Amino acid sequence: MSDVNQYILDAIKTHVWSGFYTPDDVYQMIEDILEEGADEEMLKAAVTPEFLKKEKAEATWPETTDCDRLDDAFAALDANGIISLQNAGMTMSDGESDVGQALDERGRAGIIGYCFYHGQDLERAVVGDGLWLAFGDLDAIPAQKTAVGNQIKSIMEAHGFAIKWTGDPERRICLLGIDWKRRGSS
Repeated sequence: MSDVNQYILDAIKTHVWSGFYTPDDVYQMIEDILEEGADEEMLKAAVTPEFLKKEKAEATWPETTDCDRLDDAFAALDANGIISLQNAGMTMSDGESDVGQALDERGRAGIIGYCFYHGQDLERAVVGDGLWLAFGDLDAIPAQKTAVGNQIKSIMEAHGFAIKWTGDPERRICLLGIDWKRRGSS
């Protein structure tokens, strides 16, 4: 199998197992990254079986998964004045743009900071490499950013996640050993 086909097959698997995308989304992703020499027919034929495989696996998952706990933790962050976005774009700058948009929609009242992970972080989490969280305050004040980081750390630990973070406001927080099992989007 060509490297191009393998790369796209890996992307299909990651998109399906992330739990955020529908089959139509995955077909569109294939179109977006299709390169010359790729076997488009074979790649598109791989989508439905991968969704079926995930659906079958979901039946064996525990009632509450790490992704369910992550959803609860993000809701708690939001309730505590931290705009929290999952799968926010593909890069840091995309995530920061999405935070700006959310801030515009919500207004600044009661908001002390933000937390997000983007698509590249999601790809790493799906394959078991932990989930990296970006965060910040709204005024670019290091002490406030550290306080936001500490609050995120505390809430994530309260939801049962092991955390790796130095306490440095310029370093991202990592949720270690997250078992990525997100239901839905099939």
